[in-house]
Amino acid sequence: MRCPFCGAAETTVVDTRINDDGDIVRRRRRCLSCDKRFTTYERAEIRLPQVVKKNGSRVDYDRDKLAASFWLALRKRPATTEAVEGAITRIEEKLLALGEREIPSEKIGEMVMRELKKIDKVAYIRFASVYRDFEDVDDFSDVIREVSPRSTSRRR
Repeated sequence: MRCPFCGAAETTVVDTRINDDGDIVRRRRRCLSCDKRFTTYERAEIRLPQVVKKNGSRVDYDRDKLAASFWLALRKRPATTEAVEGAITRIEEKLLALGEREIPSEKIGEMVMRELKKIDKVAYIRFASVYRDFEDVDDFSDVIREVSPRSTSRRR
């Protein structure tokens, strides 16, 4: 690591600490030439895939945009921040596990639908109505039947 003060290449680590979350390492360094101290931070560089939209354009993955989609579907619904954060984290883990450089937006949409189905059925239907571009009441009926609990006894 070069000294930011004199540019010398010879520095030594004086102190190393890991943050509370365990994902960032803070190092105090001392330059062997000018004896000045400085701090460096080390963290893993994780690159999520680019999102390929329906029109073929590519955009960087945006966690905030994904969260906004969740919260729009969950508007006025009893969902916790922890549930949404957990869902987003699971989606990001799946995206990383794929190891792809690009991913179609449709695939992310399907992942969001699976997570919303676990969190809130109404939010799932809301999201599905926009995502799948419902055109009539029958489309809603199909999704409602999909999330409705099956009746085990028949009425007489």
